[in-house]
Amino acid sequence: MHKSRLGDLVIDCEGGDIDEHAAFWSKALGRTLEAEPKNPRYRRLFGKDGDIGILLQAVEHPSRVHLDIETDNPEAEVARLEKLGAKIVKRFKSWVVMEAVSGHRFCVVNPQSPGFEENATLWES
Repeated sequence: MHKSRLGDLVIDCEGGDIDEHAAFWSKALGRTLEAEPKNPRYRRLFGKDGDIGILLQAVEHPSRVHLDIETDNPEAEVARLEKLGAKIVKRFKSWVVMEAVSGHRFCVVNPQSPGFEENATLWES
């Protein structure tokens, strides 16, 4: 058995200054901008407890929005999603980019937000 849940809504930003993009989105969405980013490619926007996570990411492909699915067992979650019709686009060291039957891209990632254990769905592997 493994667990998964919707993690973050990720705003992919091609070009420009990631801090400028993050400042815009934090004001537009009424969220607090992460004070000290851990990685120069990412900026996290904090809302109220229980709000969906929002992460900005500097990318080299056209700007778009995608979802992250958090899981405690990436291989089992990828296999579950493949059975539903999703396809693997690319594997990275710590996440997998997938494409839904609708053509939308999303990522399968390790848990990154508080409350994962309490709020994730338990799946039969």
